[in-house]
Amino acid sequence: MKQYVLSMHQPDGPPPPPEILDPIMRDLGAVEQEMREAGVWVFSGALQPPSDARVVRMREGEALTTDGPYVEGKEHIGGFTIIKAPDMDAALEWARRLAGAVALLPIEVREFQAGV
Repeated sequence: MKQYVLSMHQPDGPPPPPEILDPIMRDLGAVEQEMREAGVWVFSGALQPPSDARVVRMREGEALTTDGPYVEGKEHIGGFTIIKAPDMDAALEWARRLAGAVALLPIEVREFQAGV
């Protein structure tokens, strides 16, 4: 089985109010439970906002750490799910289910490189 990361992109800014967010989280939890029952779920997690990020890079042999995200934008990866699936079509089907749960947020699907 191959492994895929399903990344959820969301707009910057505060989360929506509970009357909008609560049903989304319920539906997202239901899809994750389906993934677990189907044996495809490997790991998932939500990320802190980009403002909490740190970037580390080497400069003249020293590690330089800066505050904030590597790339500024209007959207960011808010969370991700790692699944195992036989092929991209199967991974895309799970992405469709996630996209349905999170309303209008896009889900990016990428396969892990083999042997890495």
